[in-house]
Amino acid sequence: MVEIVDPDEDLVRRVGQGDPAASQALVALKLPRIHALAQRMLGDAAEAEDVAQETLLRAWRQAPKWAPGRARFDTWLHRVALNLCYDRLRRRREIPTEAPPDRPDDGPGPDRGLLAAETGARVAQALRQLPDRQREAIVLCHYQELSNIEAAALMEISVEALESLLSRGRRALRQALSDMAPGARKGDRG
Repeated sequence: MVEIVDPDEDLVRRVGQGDPAASQALVALKLPRIHALAQRMLGDAAEAEDVAQETLLRAWRQAPKWAPGRARFDTWLHRVALNLCYDRLRRRREIPTEAPPDRPDDGPGPDRGLLAAETGARVAQALRQLPDRQREAIVLCHYQELSNIEAAALMEISVEALESLLSRGRRALRQALSDMAPGARKGDRG
């Protein structure tokens, strides 16, 4: 069996021993990426915060029992966050609504320009329209910057299956955003 080198091993051990500085370091290191993952999977800032907090709570509970060498801590943490996201997505499907709820625009602020805000919102919406597994593959590889091998392991699929999901997801995103391609925009925005 090949032993897995885990760059977080010492930090997790120290968190498990109750070291407050290690706990703060773990939050500073992991919270932004886990929150970004949840935000992209769920498309809702409040739910993303809840998922990120619950993920870190589970990390603290697991830290004293963490057995290095079986998996990287970061991979485990991403899996926990994804599972929590999927739990929320399943609950959403179970509650029928007549119209989708109004959501605030999570794109860049007005000081970054109207076009940037529109683009960010359109990309986020197109991402939310993808099937769950395609969205998961794109978020892990493009936004979380995991390698194809890491993302495939996290999703418990082969690299070939991951690449197929990425290809279909990218194609769907290109199609959904085709009107935003250079030369496809209509006239002056005035």
